[in-house]
Amino acid sequence: MFDFLQYAFMVRALEVGTIIALISPLIGMFLVLRRYSLIADTLSHISLAGVAIGLLFGVNPLFTAIGAAVCSSVVIERLRLSKRVYGESALSIFLSGSLAVAIILISLAHGFSVDLFNYLFGSIVTVKQSDVYAILGIGVIVFAVVLLIYKELTYITFDEEAAQVGGIPTRFINTLVIALAALTVALAIPIVGILLISALIVIPVVTALQFKEGFLRTIVYAECFSLFSVIAGIIVSYYFDLPAGGAIVVLALVFFVLSLISKK
Repeated sequence: MFDFLQYAFMVRALEVGTIIALISPLIGMFLVLRRYSLIADTLSHISLAGVAIGLLFGVNPLFTAIGAAVCSSVVIERLRLSKRVYGESALSIFLSGSLAVAIILISLAHGFSVDLFNYLFGSIVTVKQSDVYAILGIGVIVFAVVLLIYKELTYITFDEEAAQVGGIPTRFINTLVIALAALTVALAIPIVGILLISALIVIPVVTALQFKEGFLRTIVYAECFSLFSVIAGIIVSYYFDLPAGGAIVVLALVFFVLSLISKK
């Protein structure tokens, strides 16, 4: 039954998948409640440009995706705070602009390669041991930072103006959260894929919110839905030769539909 564990690539995929499943809803919770879910989709398209840069110049695409996503997230937040561009407009500009850049870089690299296709839709075979160490290290940092600013972040999520009056550095924390979201998006690329990562950040959280529990319990529910979707999705993709990202998101959607049914 557990014969897949004899393969090193499956063990690496499960290790990385567990890390991603734990941090994705943690960040997604604050994005969804602030109606900023589109940022995950925007950052995923920016990560595509980062991956294309890495493949074009022979650099690890994970690191170039992280660099592109984090830098762009800071710029997006600066534009939003400057009031020169509305938040949704800034996201649309970066989403379309980064996609255009990615298309140009892909054409320079003579079209889609197998590697790029795997990054788009996720592939458990592409996960390397170096990726496991990198994702683990950055995942621990993301988790630690969220725990460190948890009270302030929760306050800002529900009432940003009151938090600012109370002396909380809302601008710094907002920028930090967007940067953490960028890290989460980039880290999930090898397993879920660029085109589907926003679903993993948003769907488990929306599913957990259907039960109308307390804030902490909702986070725990979202973590459970995410964890089961990722682990089961990786196993299903192995046995049925399916893209890991597609299997994971479909399972997450099944949980969402079941939550709607149970709610009724």
